[in-house]
Amino acid sequence: MTQLLAKFHAHMDSLPLVAILRGLKPEEAFEVGQAILNAGFHILEVPLNSPDPLRSIQILAEAFPSALVGAGTVTTAQQVRDIKAAGGQLIISPHLDDNVVCEAVNLGLISMPGVATPTEAFRAIALGAHGLKLFPAEMISPAVVKSMRAVLPAQIRLIPVGGIGTHNMANYRQCGASGFGIGSALFSPGKSAQAVGESATAFVQAWQAA
Repeated sequence: MTQLLAKFHAHMDSLPLVAILRGLKPEEAFEVGQAILNAGFHILEVPLNSPDPLRSIQILAEAFPSALVGAGTVTTAQQVRDIKAAGGQLIISPHLDDNVVCEAVNLGLISMPGVATPTEAFRAIALGAHGLKLFPAEMISPAVVKSMRAVLPAQIRLIPVGGIGTHNMANYRQCGASGFGIGSALFSPGKSAQAVGESATAFVQAWQAA
């Protein structure tokens, strides 16, 4: 097991919540990242359709080396290379793309592609994905997660993303979700770092209560 993979598993064991910072600007990256990490999060994702995402990733990766910082909405192998050059260590996609997964794995990065069916899930695992983003969770109910968990390898991390709030985490977790990606309920453009930190704390408490 590589050092980075060990880091991924350690963070997932500690608190498997991914902060999705869509719309984050570089000038607010440090303050927002600090607020989220102070609440207990360890994993930060900057979607590539954010303003100057590679710069934000670079700022976060340099400021918080103990965290796992990466990118979301990754759709090409070139983007994977660009993310690594910026210091990113985690590659998350909304879909399953062989080239993206293979490039991430070949470069020693953590790969978490988006899947919605068992066929996609097993394909992603065969390609070397380290975790599975179940997306969009609005169409993947806790009952579906339970069915997928029954057939997928037990060690594979299943991370529902989309429509996740403090109100539905417990049901998903009881049905086999390994953690969650938290987006607009945690961060949105214009939301103050203090407010983001308060939301992050609420999610940490909801996870612990679940």
